[in-house]
Order: sequence, then C-alpha cells, then structure tokens
Amino acid sequence: MRGVLLRIGILIGVVVLATWGTHMIRDALDLQIRPDNEQQVHQAIMIGAVAYIVLLAMPFVPGAEIGIALLAGLGAAIAPLVYVCTVTAMMLAFMVGRFMPIRTLEEFLRAFRMRRAADLVARAAPLSQDERVAMLLDGQSTRVVRLALQYRYVAVAIAINTPGNSIIGGGGGIMIIAGLSGIFTPFATFLTVVLAVSPVPLAVIFLGLQV
Repeated sequence: MRGVLLRIGILIGVVVLATWGTHMIRDALDLQIRPDNEQQVHQAIMIGAVAYIVLLAMPFVPGAEIGIALLAGLGAAIAPLVYVCTVTAMMLAFMVGRFMPIRTLEEFLRAFRMRRAADLVARAAPLSQDERVAMLLDGQSTRVVRLALQYRYVAVAIAINTPGNSIIGGGGGIMIIAGLSGIFTPFATFLTVVLAVSPVPLAVIFLGLQV
C-alpha cells in the first residue's frame, strides 16, 4: 500500500509542478508589442511555442492554456503557429505511446491495483491491430462502447475537444493511450488530429473570434 501511495504522490507532484509551470508561462505571455521590445516578444513566442508542445503532450497538464494565452495576446497572426504546435503536441504524445512497450501500461495498471484492466492489456499485448479490435469488441456488450471502438477515430476527435477532458488525461494523455493501444494507425491518427484541433484556430483566423 505504501508503494502505491508513493507512486500516486509522485504522479500528482509531477502534474502539479507541470501545471504550475503552465500558469507561469501563460502569465509571462501577457505580451504588449512595442517598437523597442519586438525581439523579446519574438523570443517569448518561440519559448512559449516549445513549452506549449511539451506541456500539451503531457497527461493531465492543462497545456492548452498557453495556446489560449498566445491567441488572446496576438490574435489571428499567431493562430497558424498555435495550430501547428497543437498538432505537433498531439502527434508527439501519440508516438510516445506507440513506441512505449505495452507492458509499461500493464505494469502501471498493476501498480495501481487495476487488475482487470491490466489483465486485458496482457491479453492484448501479443495480438495484431485487427485482433485487438476484435477482442475488445467481443468483450463489450454496451452499444455505446461498441460504437466508440468501431468509430474510434471519431471518438478520439470528440475526446480531444471535450471540455474538462483533463480528468481523463487531457489531450496528451488521450493520445498516449491511443498510441499504446495499438489500434490506431499513424496516418489516420494524424488526419484525425489535423481536423479535430482546427475549429478554434480557423475561427480566430477567418471569423476574428476572440479567446
């Protein structure tokens, strides 16, 4: 029990520190462009963009606040950069999950006493993508879950855009699990992310929407 509590404490500590860093960077991006600080503003934007990618790719960290701060401060001019960074962060998280051994997820679940989920992951580990999907479908009787598996790319797009998704890992956590699951192909996932994260930047660019 002490080991489990220690792991939970470490996880919470990392998330809290990353969240604190997000708020600090967001506040630092309250920029006012003047002729004498153009270079400093440019550097702040580049640092903010890199931090945005890294933090948004992390599970449970509200990295999106940095993107919102950039859009709020600089508007349509910065929207393409925020869009590219968002896609990059989501695909970075996906690729981290894809190349992470699935046994890592099993060990994580067992460490937190989630035995049924760990057993499911252990059974899925040696299977191909199609076999994993079939196994998951066979194990589900509820229509909603079956539809979510059959239309899993749509489900991921909806999950990424759902307000409050930080409680299930945020965009980064969702994409890491998608990569770990082995039931998503990189190209189809990339197209899904490109479409899923486009509404806000496009609205800022073409409609002048303020965030």
